[in-house]
Amino acid sequence: MDITIKITDRKGKKHEVKVPTDMALNLMHVVRAYELEPVGTIGICGGMAMCHTCQCYAINDINLPEKREAEEATLSRLMHLKPNSRLSCQIPITKELQGLEIELAPFL
Repeated sequence: MDITIKITDRKGKKHEVKVPTDMALNLMHVVRAYELEPVGTIGICGGMAMCHTCQCYAINDINLPEKREAEEATLSRLMHLKPNSRLSCQIPITKELQGLEIELAPFL
């Protein structure tokens, strides 16, 4: 099953992407696969919740998985932190994400 996710890149351009739910992907993988940001600027730690490069803001009210301790720790160190900040590497792609809208946080 494919779902649709809307992603606003760091330049403000909106992208609507189709994503399969049966490939064990996370949101960071989706941003990389669609090449929405330059190589080396998304998921530098490889999805281990140890860097900030995949930080995003959840725009709409889709029920996301709870933040785990590693994600909370990394988010607590960030300059561009907002109440809706998440690490995209920590959000697995599931059918429940249908219609999710995110905005990628600045890369600094």
